[in-house]
Amino acid sequence: MIVTKLSIIIPAYNEEATIHLILDKIKAVNLTSGIEKEVIIVNDCSSDNTENAILRYISQNAALGIKYLKHEHNKGKGAALHTGINNATGEFLIIQDADLEYDPQEYKDLLGPVLNGYADVVYGSRFIGGRPHRILFFWHTIGNKFLTHMLNLFTNLNLTDMETCYKLFNTKLIQSIHLTEKRFGFEPEVTAKISRVENIRIYEVGISYYGRTYQEGKKIGWKDGFRALWCILKFGLFKAA
Repeated sequence: MIVTKLSIIIPAYNEEATIHLILDKIKAVNLTSGIEKEVIIVNDCSSDNTENAILRYISQNAALGIKYLKHEHNKGKGAALHTGINNATGEFLIIQDADLEYDPQEYKDLLGPVLNGYADVVYGSRFIGGRPHRILFFWHTIGNKFLTHMLNLFTNLNLTDMETCYKLFNTKLIQSIHLTEKRFGFEPEVTAKISRVENIRIYEVGISYYGRTYQEGKKIGWKDGFRALWCILKFGLFKAA
């Protein structure tokens, strides 16, 4: 598979403390065979100084060619991803959170199955492989594995980490899918709908995980877990469009 550009979609909400750091990490990545990086930041109406931090970074790093988009009202992570996906022009795109929980140096690992002609979609799993993982929340891990198991039950997949941020998609494929979930329901919705694509080739690779606490800015909570379960039933069991 020939890939000349990878679009990197970054949804950002109140990430003034880390946005420049993750952009530095992305800037430092040298992709396989000189693949061009297209960085798309979607500011979901942050209430802190995220916008100023982004604009300052863009002015100092013009060569990176960052596309900056913003919502005038807070809509949720899923809505920010919809905006980024719709504006992507690379053959493939990857989702990157604006915090420091995931390592952009691992883009090359996710691209591997694509470049070797095996995959249309690649998920980075925090539960396989021998990469470093910060030890944090027991119940989050149990909840994640439960939600992943439930989605697998209704989609006949055998994923290990449905809730992972690192998802790499064929851009035309993901742009052809109608996505509706505006918050963290994006994960089960996109996975369920991708699973129904005829002859889809989905792979997983092991990734590291440098998780953060709520004091450090983590945002997902128990309400999002219940929403994810509802979305699994809606899009997995009932196969809503």
